[in-house]
Amino acid sequence: MIETHYDCPCLEKCPLNYALSVVGGKWKMQIICVLNNQGNLRYNEIKRKLDGISNTVLSTSLKELESAGLVERREFLEVPVRVEYSSTEKADKLIPVLEAFSDWGEEMMNL
Repeated sequence: MIETHYDCPCLEKCPLNYALSVVGGKWKMQIICVLNNQGNLRYNEIKRKLDGISNTVLSTSLKELESAGLVERREFLEVPVRVEYSSTEKADKLIPVLEAFSDWGEEMMNL
């Protein structure tokens, strides 16, 4: 049996690998969609909308998305401190891609 390997010519600087590293994982795309659809949300509001996500995963994902420039965290100096999250313009550019990906998934599910 002959083993074939396809070596991606851009493996070291592959834009697809980069994109997937930023939004990959079980919850990041859902977080982006929730913030895009619902606007500014507090942490517990996001958690309620994503049934089954753990505090650790939500907290880590929000920090990573904020670091990537896809989520903005705003802290309001009130007592108690209020923090809201929102999607950024950078995340808004991702929405048509996620919609196309969703359409593809729906089509594949119906085959």
